[in-house]
Amino acid sequence: MANIKSAIKRVDINRKKRAQNTDFKTSMRTEIKRLEKLIDEKDAEGAKAALSTTFKKIDKAVQHGGIHQNNGNRQKSRLTKKVNELQSA
Repeated sequence: MANIKSAIKRVDINRKKRAQNTDFKTSMRTEIKRLEKLIDEKDAEGAKAALSTTFKKIDKAVQHGGIHQNNGNRQKSRLTKKVNELQSA
């Protein structure tokens, strides 16, 4: 355990940030799973509507540093591709 005052503060800050990152990642993953479930059910309209809320969650996780920007862009690209294939089929 840290003995220096500034080190103790950093431990507290890191704990709070880790909790925030976990929250952002969890909500993002939940939205992604919800969207993929709609895609598996072949619900094109529902998937298109859920895509925007999923993008918001991914962007929020990127904005707050929960995930890297390239990771967010890759996930959005993959999800968009799946939804577009569903609509064209």
